[in-house]
Amino acid sequence: MREDADLSQTQVAEQLGIDQRTYSNYETEKRSMPIKHYRKLALLYQTSVDYLVGLTDKPRPYPRKK
Repeated sequence: MREDADLSQTQVAEQLGIDQRTYSNYETEKRSMPIKHYRKLALLYQTSVDYLVGLTDKPRPYPRKK
């Protein structure tokens, strides 16, 4: 998704408030990403956390409850 959005690892890492090397380790699955980062990524990519972790194939986010 990062590449499809034309974002660098550095740009995404800045959005998460982490170092680029740490983000690289998440992408290559050398480290597990904390859940708080998944929420930020879902907002950044306008999708759901379920989509990011492979629990659904629907990239559209769920409607928010009011």
